[in-house]
Amino acid sequence: MLAAWERAAGSCAGSRAAEPAPPALPSSPTAADPRPRGWRGGARRSAGGAAGRRGLAAAAANGGWRRAAMGTAAVHLLLLLGLLHAGPGGEGRKGWRRRGPAVRERGEAAAAAAAESFPLDFTAVEGNMDSFMAQVKSLAQSLYPCSAQALPHDLRLHLLHNASVTCNDGSPAGYYLKESKGSRRWLLFLEGGWYCFNRENCDTRYDTMRRLMSSREWPATRVGTGILSSQPEENPHWWNANMVFIPYCSSDVWSGASSKSEKNEYAFMGALIIQEVIKELVGKGLSTAKVLLLAGSSAGGTGVLLNVDRVAEQLEEMGYQGIQVRGLADSGWFLDNKQYRRTDCIDTITCAPTEAIRRGIRYWNGIVPERCKLQFKEGEEWNCFFGYKIYPTLRCPVFVVQWLFDEAQLTVDNVHLTGQPVQEGQWLYIQNLGRELRNTLKDVTASFAPACLSHEIITRNHWTDIQVKGTSLPRALHCWDRSLHESNKNGKAPLKGCPIHLIDSCPWPHCNPSCPTIRDQFTGQEMNVIQFLMHMGFDVQKMAQQQGLEPSKLLGMLSSGS
Repeated sequence: MLAAWERAAGSCAGSRAAEPAPPALPSSPTAADPRPRGWRGGARRSAGGAAGRRGLAAAAANGGWRRAAMGTAAVHLLLLLGLLHAGPGGEGRKGWRRRGPAVRERGEAAAAAAAESFPLDFTAVEGNMDSFMAQVKSLAQSLYPCSAQALPHDLRLHLLHNASVTCNDGSPAGYYLKESKGSRRWLLFLEGGWYCFNRENCDTRYDTMRRLMSSREWPATRVGTGILSSQPEENPHWWNANMVFIPYCSSDVWSGASSKSEKNEYAFMGALIIQEVIKELVGKGLSTAKVLLLAGSSAGGTGVLLNVDRVAEQLEEMGYQGIQVRGLADSGWFLDNKQYRRTDCIDTITCAPTEAIRRGIRYWNGIVPERCKLQFKEGEEWNCFFGYKIYPTLRCPVFVVQWLFDEAQLTVDNVHLTGQPVQEGQWLYIQNLGRELRNTLKDVTASFAPACLSHEIITRNHWTDIQVKGTSLPRALHCWDRSLHESNKNGKAPLKGCPIHLIDSCPWPHCNPSCPTIRDQFTGQEMNVIQFLMHMGFDVQKMAQQQGLEPSKLLGMLSSGS
C-alpha cells in the first residue's frame, strides 16, 4: 500500500508548484494539535514518535521539513498498523512493552521494511471502521499530497478479445476494469436495464436505448460509485478491491446464449459474456483471487442469481478451486404475483413478469442453472428467474438487497404512481406487496430489505445512508463477509452485534426514516413520510382505527419510523 502511494507521489513530484511554508507543529499535545487523541498518545509514548519529532525539528532547521514530516507520518501509519496487527489486548502489544531499546529499534526497522506485507486484523477497529478508513486515507494524502490525483479512480474499457461474443447488434461486448495491485478481492458488477422479448420491442429498445444493445458508443472510462467507488468514505469495505463493471448490452437478463445470424436479427449472449469476461480476467490477476463477489442491480441482480453458481463452476473447471465465489443481488428479487390490473402483453412495461419471461427465454435461447431447472417441468424454466424459487437451489452464498416496495415491481404490476392520490384498492395492493415480499425473504440467510419505495441502491452514492434496524447496508455486507470468513475457518455461529438478516417490519412505503428522499413529481419539493403518505391518499383516521391507536399516536410513530 505504501509503495503504491510512493509511486503516485513520484509521478507528479517534479511538476509540483511552489509550496507554502509548513504549518507549525506543536511540541506538546494542545488544542491546536488536530490529530486524534489516541494517535497523539500512541506517538508520544513510543520511541518511534519521539524519534520522528526530533528528526522533524532537525530537518526543519536544515530546510528538509517535507521529508521529515513524511517520515513522521510514516511512523504514525506503522504504529496504527501495528495496533491492528496486535489487536486489542493481544500478545503483540505485550511483547512491544517487554522489548529493550535496541530490540525495539530493530523491530521498527523490520516493520518499516515489511510495511506492504502487514497481516492486517481489522477486528481491532471493527467498531469504527468507517472512521478508521477515512483517517488512513487522510494520512496517505498528507504523506504524498499529489497521490489522490495520481491514483487511478476510473474504470477503463476493455472490449472482449473473442469477437464472437457480442452485444445485441453484433458489436463486441466488454467490461470496465480498475485493478488494485496486491488486493485478492474482486468485485464484478452486472449492469441492469430491463429487457426485450420480441422483434418489435427489441427494435424500439434499439431506437431509444441503444447503449443497452451496442458497445459502439461506450465511453473509454467510467467512474465507479457506491460499492464500485475507490473512496473509503463512500465505500468503506470494498474501496480497495479490483473493480469490474460489465455493461448490459444483451437485453436478456444475463441469460442468453444465441448469436446473431440471418435468422436472428439480434444476438442474446448475456450468460456467455459473463463467462468470457471471467476467462480474460484470469490473465489479469483473478487467478490469485481469494474472494470474487458477483454483484448486480435490477436485471443485473436477477443475473447474479442465474449466474453465480455457473461462475463458481467455471473457475473450478479452470483449476481455481480456492476462489470463494459469492453473490450480491440488488433489486432483482421479483415476484410472479398477480397484477393489480391485468393488461395485454404488448411491451415490457405492460406485460406480466411471468409472461414476459416465458416469451423471452424462448426468444433469447436463455439458460438457467441445472439445479433449478430440475425443480420444474420442461418448458417451465422461467420459474428460475424469480428469486424466491431459485434461491433454495443455489450453492454459493448470496446476499439479497431488496426494497419492500420496489418501483420496478409496482410498474410491472400496473400500479402507476403518477402524482395523484392512489385509490384505496391500489393502497391495499401496495401494502400486500410489501407483506408478500417480506415473506419470501424470511428464509434468506443474508438480506437487507428497507420498507422504501425505490429501485436499485448499491451503486448509488447515498447507499451508506440507508439503515434497517440501525444497521447500514455497507455494515451488513461487512458482517456477512466476516461471518463467511469465520464459518469457513472454524464453523462459528453468526457474530454477535453484527446482523445480516435485516428486514423492516413497518407496513407502509417509506415508514423507514432513512429511506431515500421523495420529491413531489410536479413541484419538485421534498416530502417527509407523513406528507408522502397523505399524498398517496393515506387515511390517518381510518388507519389509526384499524390499528387501535389515537391518530396523533399513529402520526408520531410514522414520524419516528416506529
